[in-house]
Amino acid sequence: MKILSGWKLALTALLAGALIYVGVTISLYEPSKDLYGFPVPKNAELMREDIYGNSYNWSPVSEEEGIPFAYELVLKINGWDKGEIEGTSVYYSKGTHKVDLVSSTEQFNILRVK
Repeated sequence: MKILSGWKLALTALLAGALIYVGVTISLYEPSKDLYGFPVPKNAELMREDIYGNSYNWSPVSEEEGIPFAYELVLKINGWDKGEIEGTSVYYSKGTHKVDLVSSTEQFNILRVK
C-alpha cells in the first residue's frame, strides 16, 4: 500500500512539473500580428519587416539544430502543423495559412507562403 501511494505521489509531482514547464514555456511566446498569429519568442529582436515576412535575431536558434524543442512545442500547442522540411526551411500550416520558418545561426525568418 505504501509503494502504491509513493508511485501516486511521484506521478503527481511529474505531472505537475510538466504542466508548469508547458505553462512557463507558452508564456515566453506571443502571437504575431502580421503573420497569421504565428507564435514568436518574446525576446527575439525584430530585424526586418517586409511584404514577404519578418526576420529576427534570437540566440537559441541555429542552422544545424533549427529551433529549440520548446518552440516546436509551442507551435504544436497553438495548432501549427509541421510540414515539409527543405534544408533549414520548415513549413508550418494552420487552417488556410502557411508559413516558412527558415533558421540560421542566431537568426530566423518567418515568411508568408501563398
